[in-house]
Amino acid sequence: MFKTIKEANKYVGGLSEPSKMPCPSYSIPAKECPLGKIMRNVKGSACSACYALKGRYSFKGVQNALYRRYASLKMPLWAEAMAFLVTKKGLDFFRWHDSGDLAGVWHFEKIVEVAKRCPNCTFWLPTRQSNFIKEFLDAGGIVPENLTVRLSGTMIDGPAPTGFAKSNGFPVSSISSDISRVNCEAFKQGGKCLDCRKCWDKNVHEVVYKKH
Repeated sequence: MFKTIKEANKYVGGLSEPSKMPCPSYSIPAKECPLGKIMRNVKGSACSACYALKGRYSFKGVQNALYRRYASLKMPLWAEAMAFLVTKKGLDFFRWHDSGDLAGVWHFEKIVEVAKRCPNCTFWLPTRQSNFIKEFLDAGGIVPENLTVRLSGTMIDGPAPTGFAKSNGFPVSSISSDISRVNCEAFKQGGKCLDCRKCWDKNVHEVVYKKH
């Protein structure tokens, strides 16, 4: 269906290029996060300090791009276009949502489809929407081996997710103001991942990020 990167980019609204990441990502509006809409008004929550609601993410041009991608999610060939881009660009790693989160189980199903179509790429999906993952699994869905779903903690200095995450073997993440607990390497590397791939590695049970 898609013959050029330009054509596929236009269909899905293009990829994002976060300066921290060693690879492209796909950002959508943080303002549209189902849980984030509630939690950003809760003092001490991770969403209350969301980096994707300030800085360059608040620029009009960036917001327009975020909403173009958001609108494209329900396009019938979205997964095919995304897989075409990942394959044609020869990507080994990919991050979902440097801004935003899952909009529904249907959204997660499309991400799963992209991972299936791109077995040579390792995908990382950070999410607080474990309810959508549970719905997917309860319906008999299977998460591909090359898709690392890392369930994110809700509160700054709070615990990483347990319960559903533990019973289903999902890796997790949390945010801490205690530097001694932080194992994300970025704060020691000018805010960049560089060679670190802990977030993509299912064998790293918990990644602890430094509070922004």
